[in-house]
Amino acid sequence: MIYKIVLKYYILYFLTTVLPAMNLLYAQADKSLKNNVKTLNSRQAYLATVAKDPAKKLIGLQELIPDLVLDLRYASGNNFVKKEMYPAGTKETFLRYLPALQLQKIQAELNASGLGLKIYDAYRPFSVTVAFWDLVKDSRYVAKPVNGSAHNRGLAVDLTLVDLKTGKELDMGTDFDDFSSQAGSRIKTLPGIVVANRQKLRDVMMRFGFKKLDTEWWHFSWANDRGYEVL
Repeated sequence: MIYKIVLKYYILYFLTTVLPAMNLLYAQADKSLKNNVKTLNSRQAYLATVAKDPAKKLIGLQELIPDLVLDLRYASGNNFVKKEMYPAGTKETFLRYLPALQLQKIQAELNASGLGLKIYDAYRPFSVTVAFWDLVKDSRYVAKPVNGSAHNRGLAVDLTLVDLKTGKELDMGTDFDDFSSQAGSRIKTLPGIVVANRQKLRDVMMRFGFKKLDTEWWHFSWANDRGYEVL
């Protein structure tokens, strides 16, 4: 009887005192991580960095590559959050100058074999990364805000391949933003055509200087070799 009373007391103490304190510490730690990131928050600050290094310029991808297909998922409700994360009607996305030029070359090479690129996302505001982390908190799929992400620097792109004749996406086995092991870029247990399509995308992107992400077949990033700032 006494044992049950003591156990009940400790459970109540944990729920009312210890657990709230732990949650507060986690919340404060998360807030600290986000507040420690140095970001460029104004057009003037961004233009100042571009004046010093023109390679830091953000390039509109469809402006540079007119035949590029855009399916900007975060400008619609067709994403894992199920709501618009970008202003409704957003029709353009961006990369820094050097990776944007390489993407143009990739598109030209793919076009010669009847294929093209479809872009899901590229530059992503830091505030959106913070919102994603608050929802998911899994660094396999969402970047921790502690340092900002390649997307926040205009150095990452999420994309797939499309058949130019049909306009349809090649079968990649899962949709964009599928948070499962099946979305891994090197999963070999999928149908042969899926493995081949993922390999085709990975090969062309890496040959032109992009790095793959093992947990997401659609995600590729450019090296931060110029001190690109979080935007």
